[in-house]
Amino acid sequence: MAIAYAKQLQNIVTAYREAGQSWPASKHDIAEWAFRQELWRPRRGDMVSMFADQLAEAMREEFYTDPQGRGVRTKHVAQVDRNGKQMHLWGDIRTEGRPFMVIAFQQRRVRIVGDCKQLKTDVDSYNDNRNPGPAIQLSLDFTRDVAEVEAVDLLTQRIQTAEPQPSSSRS
Repeated sequence: MAIAYAKQLQNIVTAYREAGQSWPASKHDIAEWAFRQELWRPRRGDMVSMFADQLAEAMREEFYTDPQGRGVRTKHVAQVDRNGKQMHLWGDIRTEGRPFMVIAFQQRRVRIVGDCKQLKTDVDSYNDNRNPGPAIQLSLDFTRDVAEVEAVDLLTQRIQTAEPQPSSSRS
């Protein structure tokens, strides 16, 4: 999103709050209010961008089950240079070669690290400036979290594939 456009949208949020609208608010409520106030009107480019964002979201949510029974994200995005222009290209994990997938995985990891860094900054700032109680603790080591989710997934898979036990009838 272009910086100038992002600033326009941030100004709409500010106007929403200054108008005394309900806060905290959902993005849908803010957008509905802005539309009613005629602060935003979609242009063709806006509509194409929104549709592209919806396509990207749908691609991120597409999964398949691999031969080991794991739910695997099917579509992945990589920012690449094509003829001197940066583009975000989507590929399918089942058909793309290693070079594309290496780029997609590395870039996804960089985004996760960026999210973690920003989360730490936000928690640190809240603790230092707004938190009246004990500091909110934040761990960025997800090793146990991932292991726990994998264990639950494995248990769920075993339960779903287990044959039902015959019920015993007592007289």
